[in-house]
Amino acid sequence: MIRDITLGQFYPVDSALHRMDPRTKLFGTMVFIISLFLADHVAAYVVATGFLALAIRMSRVPFKFIVRGLKAVMVILLISISFNLFLTDGQELFRLGFLRITREGLSMSCFMGLRLIYLVIGSSIMTLTTTPNQLTDGMEKSLGFLKAVKVPVHEISMMMSIALRFIPILVEETDKIMKAQMARGADFESGNLIQKAKSMVPLLVPLFISAFRRATDLAMAMEARCYRGGEGRTKMKPLKYNRRDYLAYGFYGIYLAAMVGVRIML
Repeated sequence: MIRDITLGQFYPVDSALHRMDPRTKLFGTMVFIISLFLADHVAAYVVATGFLALAIRMSRVPFKFIVRGLKAVMVILLISISFNLFLTDGQELFRLGFLRITREGLSMSCFMGLRLIYLVIGSSIMTLTTTPNQLTDGMEKSLGFLKAVKVPVHEISMMMSIALRFIPILVEETDKIMKAQMARGADFESGNLIQKAKSMVPLLVPLFISAFRRATDLAMAMEARCYRGGEGRTKMKPLKYNRRDYLAYGFYGIYLAAMVGVRIML
């Protein structure tokens, strides 16, 4: 389960998405997320599926590697689907005791499940095709207009980049701690849900200690290199739009127009 977390990992391969400007990918991810909340019909999800399939194809990241990240959010996915399935009022289709399934609840749970799955996959594609440094530069450039109202854009981008970079590091650290404790007789698999939660306590303590130690080391390293924020700093690789980025923006506009059109017509 720990190894199945793909968010924050970078998959090194040469593809059209990898070569694209990070600002273009950030904007495309935002457009995709907005479109999912506009989708309320099967036709809209068909359009969103085509957009996502094209992004996966262009990324050249193995589909099995991308969907592996869904295992980490399976509990949240099941809870969301169950709540919408059993707690939505409408035309009753099935009843078992106090549990009942309605036509509206079935439709809403299906759409909610697809929405969460597409959100995870879409976000994973962005992080799998963009390095943390590129994400930082892209966010800082995209939100640069907020500097006029004294928003610390560089610091916010840096914090988000560090958080994403720490995800695979903490996953690897957790895996090492689990293997070390299992070698000493710890059992993380057997028992009910409460017993499994209790067995995780010995795992969380060394994990938090390791995370704080890494954070302290990072802060000392940044201070030793005289890091004082983004004011006056230059970029070794300045961001620059290419022809493929302008084409991507045009495609985003067509896709968003199609989603809005489907919502209005159906």
